[in-house]
Amino acid sequence: MVVATAGPRRTGAPVLAARDLFRFFHLGDDETFALRGVSLTAFAGEMLAVIGPSGSGKSTLLACLAGFDEPDGGHVLVAGQRMTRRPETVRAKLRSRWIGIVLQSGNLLDHLTVAQNIDLARALHGDGDRTRSVSDVLIEVGLEDRASVWPSTLSGGEAARAGVAVAIANDPTVILADEPTGEVDEENESRILSLLRRNTEAGAGVVVVTHSDRIASAADRVLRLSDGAIVDG
Repeated sequence: MVVATAGPRRTGAPVLAARDLFRFFHLGDDETFALRGVSLTAFAGEMLAVIGPSGSGKSTLLACLAGFDEPDGGHVLVAGQRMTRRPETVRAKLRSRWIGIVLQSGNLLDHLTVAQNIDLARALHGDGDRTRSVSDVLIEVGLEDRASVWPSTLSGGEAARAGVAVAIANDPTVILADEPTGEVDEENESRILSLLRRNTEAGAGVVVVTHSDRIASAADRVLRLSDGAIVDG
């Protein structure tokens, strides 16, 4: 069941849909369900927060939405195109074309500078209309003075914002974020939240997995997971 926080802003079309997702893992002779029939729809111009205790299936859900993991049942559509049970080459093209992804860590390649990481994301996307240059993206995330540095020299907050920069480099239709503020201070949490809201207002559909009450309260809708299923309250 959907728990509304600020009233659903379904001003745009559906950009991401998951239908009856099931995912289970074998542990010896036992089956552990990570997802139990989860369905959701994200709309252009809204932020959807997914909350719940550790082990509730949040990260598994995000991995299925991104096409990094295959559900054992159900399917995912991105921009109206099926992501589930497609060859990895097809899933990779769909991700690069439509989705910006912010992971808890590992968003940057250590052997590339911050600007080169953004350039690589744009190269993988291919040619297309973009509203922002690399410089624009760096200014937007407050890293215009860190373009030529290596990721290892960034602070935790800077690295988190650089990960957002890579995710938004191609003006994605969908942004998927897994605990984007889990390792940062309050100031950087505010900056990252502002970045996500700004991209929402520009028309992206944002799905963010979070333990942060602040992020959840700023979302347009909230889904609560418990033991792999959507629950009320």
